[in-house]
Amino acid sequence: MASKFRTTELSNPEFESDNLRFITVKTPNLKGRGDICLYVPSVNISEDIPLVILLHGVYGSAWIWSQKAGVHRTAEKLILEESISPMLIAMPSDGLLGDGTAYLPHHSLNFEKWIVEDVIAAVQENIPEMTQKSSVYIAGLSMGGYGALRLGAKYPSIFSGISGHSSITALAQMRLFVEEPLESFEQDNEDDVSVLSTIIKNRDTLPPLRFDCGVGDELIDYNRTLHQRLKQAHIKHDYQEFSGKHEWVYWEHHVKDSLKFFSVIEQKKEISS
Repeated sequence: MASKFRTTELSNPEFESDNLRFITVKTPNLKGRGDICLYVPSVNISEDIPLVILLHGVYGSAWIWSQKAGVHRTAEKLILEESISPMLIAMPSDGLLGDGTAYLPHHSLNFEKWIVEDVIAAVQENIPEMTQKSSVYIAGLSMGGYGALRLGAKYPSIFSGISGHSSITALAQMRLFVEEPLESFEQDNEDDVSVLSTIIKNRDTLPPLRFDCGVGDELIDYNRTLHQRLKQAHIKHDYQEFSGKHEWVYWEHHVKDSLKFFSVIEQKKEISS
C-alpha cells in the first residue's frame, strides 16, 4: 500500500530505549515535517491494538509527555500489572508554530488535520498491529486538553473516548499562556473553536468523556464552568477535581486516569463485539 506521506523517518530499533520510538513525516497539512513520539508496549501486542493520542500543552513538543511525565513508564507498569489493556500512545508535536497552535487550522496550515488524519496514518503505516479496526482515543493537558475535548467531540466517528487534564476550555484562555495575538487563530465559524458548542452540536454521537483539574490550578474555574454547563445541557460526562496546580507533577500522576478510562471503554467494546 502506498504511503500517505512523501517521506517517513522511523527510529532504528537498535537505538531505541524505554519502549519509545520516533516517527517524522512530511505532510501537506503542515507544509513540512511533523514529529511523533510513540510508546509501544514491551508485551506481545495483538492485531487491532488501540491507539491513544496524547496532546501536549503550550511550549512543549513530541518529547514532553515522556520526558517530563514518564507516561510511557506509567503505561508499561499498568499494562504489566494487567490494570489496563495494552495500548499504543502517540505523542505528536502540535506543529510547533509560536507558543502553541491550539490544534486549529490557521496561518494556512492545518494543525487539526495533522492530528486527526496524519498522526493516525503514520502510526498505522509503521505498526502493523494497528489496523482500521483499532479504536482511537484522545487526551491532553492544558492546550492539549482543549484540543482533545474539541477534536474528540468534533470527530466522534474517529475517537472512541475523550479525556482532558487541566484543560483550556475556551480559545480566549490561550491569552494566559501565549504571546501571539489570538487573531492568528481566527476562524470562519466561532462555534467551531468552542469546546462547549462542539460538544453540544455532537451530543447524540459524543464518545465517553471525562476531564479533571487541580483545585490550585488557574484554570479550575473554567473547568468548573464547563462541567456546570454540560450538566445543564444534560450531557453525560465525568468530571473530577484533585489537589494540585498547573504543573507536571499533577499530570504525571493523573494521566493514569485517562489510560484507565480508555481501557474500561476498550474492554466493554471487546465484550460487546
